[in-house]
Amino acid sequence: MEKMNVLLVEDDEDIGEMLQLSLQSNGQTVTWCKDVMKAQDSLHDSIPDIILLDWMLPGINGPDWVRFLKNHEVNKRIPIIMLTARSAEEDKISGLETGVDDYVTKPFSVRELIARMQAVVRRAGKPNTLVNESTITVGPLLIDPDSHRVAINDVDIMMSPTEYKLLHYFASNPNKVYSRNQLLDSVWGDNVYVEDRTVDVHIRRLRKILDAHGCAGLVQTVRGFGYKLVGTKA
Repeated sequence: MEKMNVLLVEDDEDIGEMLQLSLQSNGQTVTWCKDVMKAQDSLHDSIPDIILLDWMLPGINGPDWVRFLKNHEVNKRIPIIMLTARSAEEDKISGLETGVDDYVTKPFSVRELIARMQAVVRRAGKPNTLVNESTITVGPLLIDPDSHRVAINDVDIMMSPTEYKLLHYFASNPNKVYSRNQLLDSVWGDNVYVEDRTVDVHIRRLRKILDAHGCAGLVQTVRGFGYKLVGTKA
């Protein structure tokens, strides 16, 4: 198992202590903070490999902190898993739309959580390990795998590791239609359970980012089949 530096933000004493001990017993390094202010201080000291973040926290809640992190260059690419007892579908969608990379509902098994953590960290790190891969250009869109840079008309675009990998996957073969299962296998991997609905949420987030920068309609739905990125690859 790959060792990770984990920032755990959880105000419940029992859950926090259980997670800290369980993760440490599995070889992970864990910094446990009970509120966002302490977690923010921890980020000033060191950048973790992943953040495990409770939704309901005293003071600033989890989703609000995610939005803050995603708007700051130093922290925006840290993978985040939201931990919450809110299991309704609308809550999951709301949580994912803040910019987190996965959403785990309580109660959960530590074994499942670790599998999800490993998958999220792999997704975040994979673009940086690509070597000798050419820059991809599709219309006004540019993707540089070496620097993990995405730009539209030479304006750098911010997105999470999952949206980056989705976009990179689409742009590698523009106009090719991918099913949800193909996207799950290629972007999330086949060793961790992810709901089909999660694909739709991340597609929606990716579209929102692209639309805001003048690329409305770049990622299209092919009814009954899946999704594709339209355009001509340079």
